[in-house]
Amino acid sequence: MSTALRDRNIGDLDGHDFDVLIVGGGINGAVSAAALAGKGVRVALVDRGDFAAGVSSNSSNLAWGGIKYLESREFLLVNKLCRSRNQLMDAYPSTVKEIRFFTTIQRGFRFWSFFVFLGSVLYWLIGRFRTQAPRYLSARAIEALEPEINTSNAAGGLEYSDCYLYDNDARFVFSFIRRALDMGCVAANYVSLESAQRRDDRWQCELKDQETGRSLSLRARVMVNACGPWVDELNQDLGISTRYRHFFSKGIHLIVDRVTDSRRVLTFFASDGRLFFLIPMGPRTCIGTTDTPVERPEVSVTPEDRQFVLDNVNALLDLREPIRPEDVIAQRVGVRPLAVTGTQGVTDWVQLSRKHEIEVDREKTHISIFGGKLTDCLNVGEEVVAEVQALGVAVPDPSALWYGEPQGSVRLRFMAQARQLGLDAMTDPGSSEPLSERFWRRYGEAAFQLLDRIREDPTSVELLIEHAEYTRCEIELTARREMVVRLEDFMRRRSKIEQVVRRQDIADAPGLHEASQILFGEEGEERLARYLNRPEFPAS
Repeated sequence: MSTALRDRNIGDLDGHDFDVLIVGGGINGAVSAAALAGKGVRVALVDRGDFAAGVSSNSSNLAWGGIKYLESREFLLVNKLCRSRNQLMDAYPSTVKEIRFFTTIQRGFRFWSFFVFLGSVLYWLIGRFRTQAPRYLSARAIEALEPEINTSNAAGGLEYSDCYLYDNDARFVFSFIRRALDMGCVAANYVSLESAQRRDDRWQCELKDQETGRSLSLRARVMVNACGPWVDELNQDLGISTRYRHFFSKGIHLIVDRVTDSRRVLTFFASDGRLFFLIPMGPRTCIGTTDTPVERPEVSVTPEDRQFVLDNVNALLDLREPIRPEDVIAQRVGVRPLAVTGTQGVTDWVQLSRKHEIEVDREKTHISIFGGKLTDCLNVGEEVVAEVQALGVAVPDPSALWYGEPQGSVRLRFMAQARQLGLDAMTDPGSSEPLSERFWRRYGEAAFQLLDRIREDPTSVELLIEHAEYTRCEIELTARREMVVRLEDFMRRRSKIEQVVRRQDIADAPGLHEASQILFGEEGEERLARYLNRPEFPAS
């Protein structure tokens, strides 16, 4: 049952001492936990919701080097992000993959289209030629290559490369949580930090299990505030003063049926001047984003947000029928926590970068992580380790590698066993990816357990939910290893089922009952009813 791992970890939290407590299980908290645990530090991680339930599950699913920051002449930042992107490509070749971006420049844009192309050449150079070279496109070439693009006002365009996540962003974040668990981290979702005080050079922390109401306590030498957009709120509660604070910009994406057969990301500049994407998601297309300043991190999609995205995509594409609100399958909404200093307002939030800042209160042994983006996550992990060590915590194995998928002989052995089993012949006809590659990308070495299960019971390779690309044996493995507490944890974050399957199709899927029983045992039907009765389900 999926709660067994969490129950054990909650027992291991209560009444124990740790070197570091990390609060927040988004990308910043996940990499901090993986880096510290991987190097031998005794670390605990808690999140008051599910892992990656906030900003880290509402991104564009891109791992890009920051080409937009060339306009603001932040060349050092672009260089750093390109290096980080390349590092992710090397460490996660099955997950972080190169994809071509097809950019159209409209007449009257603030830069001449060929000048923008020269910027992409500089970007390629800064990226150390790790991707395919960019190329300039005339309006006629754009129309020939991508007939769905409306070129009536196009001055020209370009094609260049960056990277995207083959699975969803939340799945990628959880891979770091799972790595941390494997290296000895004690982590639990749906556990909130209720209060914390400094006593005897330690943080005395009171926590609460949000599922049962149980009170917990632990002590830690160092606290890491990795709460994403809620960093400022926690710091205020703890009496931590910082130079940095967050400014919030809301972004949304809409997911619709596949708009074009192109495997490229179609890129435009929206009416507000921000980059606007159409990103392939298998049988679907993810379109957006908006850029709206907001006061609080709690946000939702408004009719105006939705209409902005639809108006832009319908104007920029030459479609037989316009995309309508009822065509939207799912939507994503989150805030960009942008690190700023001072108390003055922000006049041009579109130009603010997503670079992270780490601020340390050495007297209180407290670390705050501001801003950041998925591309730069490995740097965040290493920097947090360095700061923890500077605060006097021993790091037993400072050179240990704490990230990356298994390579070389391990992967070859898995693929050999998958071939012997005839695994790829079992792949569902609607999938463009061999089952062996999918298993390896999602689970790494744990995928050997899937092969063992299929040998035991060949029917365990069957899909439970049509178009979902998740097999019975995967859900069984998820129940043991992935700390699913609520059904939406699996449907929205460990997988992307909610993002690509229509709500009504999910509700009508007979296999959903079996999936819930696998995850929650005797409580399966009750958990399923709770999931289907959420206010946001089944409506988008």
